[in-house]
Formats: sequence, structure tokens, C-alpha cells
Amino acid sequence: MSVRNFCIIAHVDHGKSTLADRLIQHCGAVEDRQFRDQILDSMDIERERGITIKSNTVTLRRQDAEGRLCRLNLIDTPGHVDFSHEVRRSLMSCEGALLLIDAAQGVEAQTVANLYLALEYDLAVIPVINKIDLPSADVDRVREEIDSDLGLDPFEAVLCSAKTGEGVEDVLDAIVDRLPPPEGDAEAPLQALVFDAQYDPYRGVVMLVRVRQGTLRPKQKVRLMHTGSEHEVEEVGTLLLKRRQREELEAGAVGYVIAGIRKISEIDIGDTITSASGGAAEPIPGYREAKPVVFSSVYPVSSHDYEDLTSALEKLALNDASLTYEKDASSALGFGFRCGFLGLLHLDVVQERLEREYGLSLVLSAPSVRYRVRMSDGTQQRIDNPAAYPDPSEIETVAEPYIKASIMLPERYLGAVMELCLERRGGKTNIHYLAVGRVELTCELPLAEVLFDFYDKLKTVTQGYGSFDYELIGSRVTDLVKVDILVNGERVDALSQLVHRDKARRRALRYCERLKDTIPRQQFKIAIQGAIGGQIIARSTITAFRKDVTAKCYGGDITRKRKLLEKQREGKKRMKRVGSVDIPQEAFVSVLRSDG
Repeated sequence: MSVRNFCIIAHVDHGKSTLADRLIQHCGAVEDRQFRDQILDSMDIERERGITIKSNTVTLRRQDAEGRLCRLNLIDTPGHVDFSHEVRRSLMSCEGALLLIDAAQGVEAQTVANLYLALEYDLAVIPVINKIDLPSADVDRVREEIDSDLGLDPFEAVLCSAKTGEGVEDVLDAIVDRLPPPEGDAEAPLQALVFDAQYDPYRGVVMLVRVRQGTLRPKQKVRLMHTGSEHEVEEVGTLLLKRRQREELEAGAVGYVIAGIRKISEIDIGDTITSASGGAAEPIPGYREAKPVVFSSVYPVSSHDYEDLTSALEKLALNDASLTYEKDASSALGFGFRCGFLGLLHLDVVQERLEREYGLSLVLSAPSVRYRVRMSDGTQQRIDNPAAYPDPSEIETVAEPYIKASIMLPERYLGAVMELCLERRGGKTNIHYLAVGRVELTCELPLAEVLFDFYDKLKTVTQGYGSFDYELIGSRVTDLVKVDILVNGERVDALSQLVHRDKARRRALRYCERLKDTIPRQQFKIAIQGAIGGQIIARSTITAFRKDVTAKCYGGDITRKRKLLEKQREGKKRMKRVGSVDIPQEAFVSVLRSDG
């Protein structure tokens, strides 16, 4: 039987999941009564947000022009830049890719980025122009962009509408006729790439694999080359939305392997499976570990949930190889974990999955990037947690990560976008005119400046027409300061943050105002201050409750009232000296979650 391994790559919202739905329907993989939209998006959060977060795979069957049966292994991939690691793993498992382009919006920033990823892995690329049923579709303009921006043959593009099903047969024919079959010798020593994994509470770890060489069979002794652990294969098979058991997975196949692995620590995504005896000499090359760029501390609202959070992070990290975590502690919030993410959307999704899938209530600290600190004695440190920031007097220089942002937009919004970039300390701006009325703006920006709301602001100033992609380009020296938040003179470590000196006062004022609105009033006045070292740069005050001690004084000498008020003031001074302020959990949640 002939095999084709392919994935669908595209910019966000260009119709990947919808096209996958049509391909599955046309191949008869699912009965009509069982079909639902976004069928490969298995998580509720994916369906609600309308985005793909996890790569998913399904095996389809199709006859070629000569009537021979062909097995199509489809891997649906995310489009958002925060999940590019998922795309990279999927591409390693394929020989070809469908590059989907919206007939109305044309080539976008991540269309170009995903094409470069596909070419990096030497994949055969078929351009597919989707949404040709839209009134605003302009196929001729998109063909020009495919030629000028992507360097692909515009006349090889397949036209389709994933929504109506028009042209889907042509897409299937192109997959069978134009994508190469996998290479690999079924008799060679076993080499299988673990490109994803899931945790089944009854079966343990379920590994999704692409077999490059050799054959995988039940009862076969295998070894994971990175960890060195050995296991016996219990079951192999393919995924047709549900697991379908098979007698073997031969070279070129994509499927799943269950080998009785109970400990999550025994497997690494990107590892190579080989035979325990007489196996392959080298692992499959090309896999790169994800490097987190955004860091945040995660704490359970109740300290009793710490063990549950530990277990949940272990299981989630198996299914999401780009998530990193290590133990952390805060005097205000207790024990938690310092986690690394690929971006702010990735952080948001992980938080929501922990809360939904594992029933946890969490508090997250303000997101931060990783800074490179050069000390006066010549040593270097990498700091992503404000609590670990050294004494400023011992620091020689601090460098922060920079990105090269690529923004595609209509020409009429160019001025507003350039102003947005300048506000975020952008520099080295270049403008490249792609077509009539359409430009690509490249700009070098500090990563910390695009973390919070840059993408939202970009969409606002371009009325939704701007698209954004970025790549890390190294670190540059910056003027960094640590801003502490003091409540009644005591530092709250969970609210400390590292910011550029020019933005420090604005950020500190925002925190002080939010805490003022959420900390309940006491019998004494509470000062909330933002400070850099010993210098106070922002302040808000929570006024005290004031009992009316003069209520029983009707008329008479005013000095009696003054004595009572003075006595009250002295009592509040004593109370302030010995009293400590309890900051409710809601205050942390409101301050940290609404930061931007």
C-alpha cells in the first residue's frame, strides 16, 4: 500500500482545521452522524477560541489514479507563532505540506515563516488557495503574492473552498500525485521518532511516532535512545480519531505505541525509539528543544493543592514539550513553580488547561523575559525571576532579548504601526513594498515590550488587517531596574518586577492603584508604594476607617472634641506600628491577571 505523510501549515485563521474536516469527510473516515466541525481539535479550549493548539493526526484512505489504495497520514498543525514548536515537530514527521493561503487576505507573516520551516526540512510544498467562495476573494492577486513573496509557482496552486467543499477532490489528487512517498527500509534497524505523547490513566504514556526505518511490533523490546530506558511494546496502531490497533507499524508509517511506560520522566518528546538489541547506532537528527522566552511563577490558591499542581504539570509537560518548570517559593503566595513558555498565548492556554483539565485554582506572577546580567567580577548570570535579581551595586551591565518583528499590513496603516513600534522602543525599521497598497515592515524590538498587548494594539490600529511574526536575534544592553511594591512598608515579593527605567514609574503607579482598589480598608491608614531600591517612585494610600468619636458632644467647648480626635489619632498610630496588613488572594489575582 502506498503512503503519503503530509501536514497542513498556514497563518492563523486561514482554514487549516476546516480543510482537515473536508478531507476526513471526503475520505469517509467518519460517518456523517458522528461528524462535527473542528473534529481534530479535541480540546474544549481549541473549539471555544477557534484556534488549533495541539497538533493532531489521522490516517485516511484514498485511491490513486490507477485504482491503488493509498494511506494518507494527515497532521493538523497550529498557526499561532506561540505554537511554532508544534509545527516543527509535525514537519519532522512528513514528506510534504499543504501551504494554505486565504484568497481574501493573501500571504501573511506566518505564511512566510511556516514556508521557511517546511523548506528547512526539505518538504515538498503544495500551495492551496482557500476560501475562494468569499465575495472578497481575489485569486489573481494571491497568485502574484505566491510568486513574489513565497517564490513558488503560482499556477501549481490548487483552488478550493474548505467551507463548501469545492475543490477538495483536487486537493486530495494533488496529495497523492505530487507528494513523494516516504523512504525507509522495513528490514533496517528500527528508528522511530516520538513527535508527541499523551497520558492515558489506564494505559500510561501513549507515544505518537513516525517510523523512519525498521518495523514496530507488539512484544518487541525497544529502547529510548535519549533516556536509555528499555520497555516491551504492548500495542501499536494508527489514529482514526480513535486508536485502531494494528499488527505492526512499518517504515514510513505514522501511528501510536503503548509500551507500559508509567513514569512520565522516562520519555522525552523528540526521542528516538530503537530495538533493545541490534538497534540503530544514531538517533534521528534535526530535533531542537524548545527554548522558553516568557517566564511566570504559578502558585495554587490553596496550599493544599500543591501536590495536585505538581502532578498536573508533569502530565501537561508530557503533552506539551515546550513547557518547562522548576520549583519556586514566595513568602506571600507559598510554594509553586517557575514556568517557561513560548509566548503569552502559550502561558494563557497552559493556565486555562491546568484550571479546566485538573480543577486547579491558580495565581500567576507577572510575566518576565530572561535577562543576561554581567557582574562586576566578570561572571554572568541569567535572570528571569525578580526575586533572584542581584544587588545593583554589583552589576556591570544587563542585556535583554531582542526580536526582529515582521509585520505585514495595508500601506494606509503604516504611520500608526511605526508609531506603535517607536512607543515600544523599536529601532532599525525597514519597509518593503510587496504589492500595490501592501507593505512588510521589519523592526527590531525588545521582547519584553511585545509580551503584553502588542499584538492586540497592532490589530486595533490596523483594524484587524495587520499580521505579526518574530524571531529572536540576540541580546542587547539595557537600563533595567527592579521595581518593588511595598504595602505598609513591607515588600511583597510576588509583585516585584523587572522593567526598563523609562517604564518603571508608569508600571509602579498602575500596580499601586490596583492594590488600592482591592485591599480592604483597616482601622489605620495603609501606604502602598512602588520603589526602586530606597527611592519611592509611586504611591497610593488606603484611607482608614474613622469612628465618629465626637457623636455625643453636642455644642459646648470645641477643645473637648479636639481632645477626643487627638486621642483617636494616637491610638491609630500605635495600631499602625504593631499592625500588619493581610493582602487577600483576590488582590494578587486582580493585579497580576489584568497587567498589560
